[in-house]
Amino acid sequence: MLSQKAKYALKALLYLAQQEDTHVSRTLEIADAASIPKKFLEQILLDLKRGHFVGSKQGKLGGYYLLKSKNEITLADIHRLFDGAIALLPCASLNFYERCSDCKDEATCTLRHGLIVIREETLKAMQGITIASLIHR
Repeated sequence: MLSQKAKYALKALLYLAQQEDTHVSRTLEIADAASIPKKFLEQILLDLKRGHFVGSKQGKLGGYYLLKSKNEITLADIHRLFDGAIALLPCASLNFYERCSDCKDEATCTLRHGLIVIREETLKAMQGITIASLIHR
């Protein structure tokens, strides 16, 4: 399942993506428009900034804006940033691989092979959904 943090990150990104390119959105503005608790949103925006999805401007007229194009930010990107692996088990993961301690032979493990198929289909679907495509649905 998608965590609440990832869901709020997506809502914040959707809000930012719908603003004019030159618009800088204050945290309170995003929180109110996307129904996200302000304190929680502040941490999420910092995580998105560290992930190079958003930038920020300091000062009285400061706030947040998209750094990356809304056409490039995918559900897979945000899921990985906030929730980690897309695979259901570490042995089937691309970016968070770990061998299962109870596995005798990965090469012949039917469970691992089945979960790799699920990971591939899930990843394909998540990479095909961008912030821009969500706005246009």
